[in-house]
Amino acid sequence: MQPGPPPPGGPWPGSPPHNSPPPGPFDSTGSPGSPQPGSPPYSAPPPGSPQPGSPPPGSTGSTGSPGAPGSTAPPEWPVAPGSPPHSSQPGPFDSPVAPVEPGSPDAPAGPPDPAPPLRGIGALLARHGRMLWWLHSLYALGLGVFVIMFAAKGFAHARWLTISLATAWIVVILVFRLFGSGHERAIEGRGAKLRFYVMTYVLKNLYQGMLFFLLPFYWRSATLDTPNQWFVVVLGLCAVLATLDVVFDQVLMRWKVAASLFYVITLFACLNLVIPALLPQSRSLVTMTAAAVISALGFWMMHVPLRTLVRPVVVTLLVVWTTGALLGAYYGREGVPPVSMYVSYGAVGPDLLPDGRLAVEASKLHRSLIHDLYAVTDVVVPGGKGDRLVHVWSHEGREVDRVQEVDPTAHGPVGTIRLRSHLDADTVPAQPAGDWTVDVVTQDGQLVGRTAFEITE
Repeated sequence: MQPGPPPPGGPWPGSPPHNSPPPGPFDSTGSPGSPQPGSPPYSAPPPGSPQPGSPPPGSTGSTGSPGAPGSTAPPEWPVAPGSPPHSSQPGPFDSPVAPVEPGSPDAPAGPPDPAPPLRGIGALLARHGRMLWWLHSLYALGLGVFVIMFAAKGFAHARWLTISLATAWIVVILVFRLFGSGHERAIEGRGAKLRFYVMTYVLKNLYQGMLFFLLPFYWRSATLDTPNQWFVVVLGLCAVLATLDVVFDQVLMRWKVAASLFYVITLFACLNLVIPALLPQSRSLVTMTAAAVISALGFWMMHVPLRTLVRPVVVTLLVVWTTGALLGAYYGREGVPPVSMYVSYGAVGPDLLPDGRLAVEASKLHRSLIHDLYAVTDVVVPGGKGDRLVHVWSHEGREVDRVQEVDPTAHGPVGTIRLRSHLDADTVPAQPAGDWTVDVVTQDGQLVGRTAFEITE
């Protein structure tokens, strides 16, 4: 027979009395420090003895030490009676730490040794390198002035520009093929920097020689206050830019598009002078359109590999590109001066001498004299008489008469022709007072030079 459940709150009937251990000082059923049945009576420690968990005698707690009054640090854990005192010595299972000898591979790395100071030329370049670059730019500018003086002495030297053009084209291609363009440009190492600066130095000297050689020819053939003056301004800016080493190396030669545009402008300007020097009697418009096509092809070859010409799409784009360059040169011909000729003399007067000179040169005339008004201009054509020239008489910017028969005759130095024309009185407006001009223009509309005068009431 199974015994039933024990009665609530008591043992089984007939079982011995239950003896449970007395609750400890930290049991939840008893209060700490209260005597339990069967436990020895509690005796208080003698006065002055340390309490469990309190700091040892002589310690201070005002600085935040454990167990001090007002300290936020936790009290020290009580040490059991008979346990050995705490020691900071390593135990039997702690790994010994061997001392590290200075200079061994395991020694911590100290600050790097300072670089030895530069001496001689290296110190001079490190201290004044940028200033020296600007001084070199001034030297290059002075060299350009010398080239201008040399160029003014002869048109035949222009043919040597072909060598400079070919060399510059090769150097530009090599620079961007070796070092890249834009943010992808990589010039690392002393050898790469040396090659880069040598190549750009050669390129700058080539540009300086070409552009400063061109400037006097374009300056003489351009006419101020007309559209073709701006082409001379562009050439002048390019010439100055070629002397600024820092700008040329770090800006222009960093981007392939900018460098190729700079080369194309120089190529176009040079070919306008080189073609008449190599092929005399060339017509100015034919020269300019040929220069535009060649320049467009040069720009194309800098950016598009030749092996892509086997694709019909690439060939079509190339044809469109060159056709656009040709049309741009034709319709923009008034913005480019005919560099192979210029007006060296021009005047207006009321009468001609038997030898074709003016009896009187006047810049201001009374309206009573316009019934007999003549214009005489001397044109220097070192590239030959490839163009037919005309005189265009204009009043206040409006064309009054265009004289095709200007009676060109050789006059003065070799390569100079004299043009003469007479203003038809029937074409003069009813109110002739004001500003007048006589323009020397090619048969294709390019302005060669201008003579201005005034008619008064």
